[in-house]
Amino acid sequence: MGTIRQPIICILGHVDSGKTTLLDKIRGSAVAKSEHGGITQHIGASEIPLENIRAVCGKLIDSMGIDIKIPGLLFIDTPGHEAFTTLRRRGGAIADLAVLVIDINEGFKEQTDESLTFLKEFKTPFIVAATKIDRIFGWHNADTLSFAESIKHQSKEAQNELEEKIYRIVADLATRGFSSERFDRVKDFTKEVAIVPVSGVTGEGVAELIMLLAGLSQKFLEDRLEIKSETGKGAVLEVKEVRGLGVTIDVILYDGLMKKGDILVIGGDDIIISKIKALLKPAPLRELRVEKRFLSVDEVSAAAGVKVVASNLENVIAGLPFRSVRDAKQIDRVKEELLKEVEEVEIETENEGVIVKADTLGSLEALVKILKEINVPIRKAKVGDVSKSDVMESHATSSLIFAFNVSVPQDVKLVAKDMNVKIFSSKVIYRLIEDYENWVKEEKQREEEEILRNVSLPARIKVLSGYVFRYSNPAIFGVEVLAGRLRPGVRLAKNNKLVGEVKELQSRGENIEEAKAGEKVAISMPDVTIGRQVKEGDILETYLTRDEIELLERIRKRLGDDEIKLLEELDKR
Repeated sequence: MGTIRQPIICILGHVDSGKTTLLDKIRGSAVAKSEHGGITQHIGASEIPLENIRAVCGKLIDSMGIDIKIPGLLFIDTPGHEAFTTLRRRGGAIADLAVLVIDINEGFKEQTDESLTFLKEFKTPFIVAATKIDRIFGWHNADTLSFAESIKHQSKEAQNELEEKIYRIVADLATRGFSSERFDRVKDFTKEVAIVPVSGVTGEGVAELIMLLAGLSQKFLEDRLEIKSETGKGAVLEVKEVRGLGVTIDVILYDGLMKKGDILVIGGDDIIISKIKALLKPAPLRELRVEKRFLSVDEVSAAAGVKVVASNLENVIAGLPFRSVRDAKQIDRVKEELLKEVEEVEIETENEGVIVKADTLGSLEALVKILKEINVPIRKAKVGDVSKSDVMESHATSSLIFAFNVSVPQDVKLVAKDMNVKIFSSKVIYRLIEDYENWVKEEKQREEEEILRNVSLPARIKVLSGYVFRYSNPAIFGVEVLAGRLRPGVRLAKNNKLVGEVKELQSRGENIEEAKAGEKVAISMPDVTIGRQVKEGDILETYLTRDEIELLERIRKRLGDDEIKLLEELDKR
């Protein structure tokens, strides 16, 4: 077994679940408990070295019976789906492990579900941090980072409430296809998701959380964590313009080595090749007052977050994969590798369909997958805000745009309104899909009502003997509706031959809009003469074209049984 790197860990969860507080507490606890100095600050990430892990977890690690060899844990600093979905690699996410944060008092929320969607999509193992246990009624701050210690000091009532709330999370996860249990009751970590009760405020449970992340990484991810090549491999987290440096990229390195002077190869279809001028890491906290915000380093090995200074970075976008090589002869090989990697996220598009815009390549990929599952054809899928050109392009096809976690400027909204282009915009994927499905239902309903209003409905009537009030110009006579609904404006046929159009319906001297089966009414027909085209006792039926029959088939569920039966008879003629 070669050198093992730190596992890369992302924190996901609902907007108010306490992700940032928890991450701050994890970092703060590691600093406070260690005699060996603080955590190592990376660009976009924080590393907790092994000695700090041992200081925080103490005997807990020994109790797992695992010899921890990983050099530490690398936490991505930005909690939430953006960083997680941006940082992808071939076959899934760059994150080796994730922490799904759920507010124990609130349970599952929209973005909890969304985080689960991303975790499933990228096949990332995760543990649940059930946060805000300090808000449980009667909870006593036991001044310890260990949940196992803290629980001993809690009242029976507080313990019972905790249990109740944990089992609500267990039930919620079960309905979503995940078996789970409180971490200290898990029998098989490969089959059950561990739930760690924790407080980002008091720190209770942080020791167990760190212990599990370290222990599970060591036990189940050792092969994935082995540094397999000299070639630096990673993904672009962010593109930033820095005064005095120009356009720089913040990257997360998950394999290999990056050195100053290396050849940097970025992207897929349009490969960008550059030379690394500088590798920068943040200046230690104590030196923050010094003007230099960054320290230059000669090389960085995985796993790491680093700022790269190089030329030709203007067209780089977050989420693109990169390779860092020492020898120009390797460029063609890594180009091939990158093409394969980008092909995996290549989104198949069609000539007709919706336009999809999202904040990162990963979330774009996840949204497209969900849309394809519900049979929504896609014309274009790109990262970035919605533009006027998106609206113009959409107007030419489906007139639908999906915007996930991106901006829709006011002027773009106005153009969309003028061009009758519908934009679904949300920071939650599930809300987007829900809004779309509700819109589809409403549109279908509107369309059906339009058909009901404008298409002749099937009707069969009998001309009543002795009730001819006028023989022609127009003919006015009494009829009984035998089946269906009769309305003004419908054309009637006898033995499948067109007779003429019904101008008006009357009942008790009043004009009416509709007569149903069993009702007797008077009708007027301008182009009919009684005794010629129509005789007393005749059976007349609605005259329907093939197009009208097809439209009525579309609203079949809105028709009565007698109308459906009559429609089927007319369809066979």
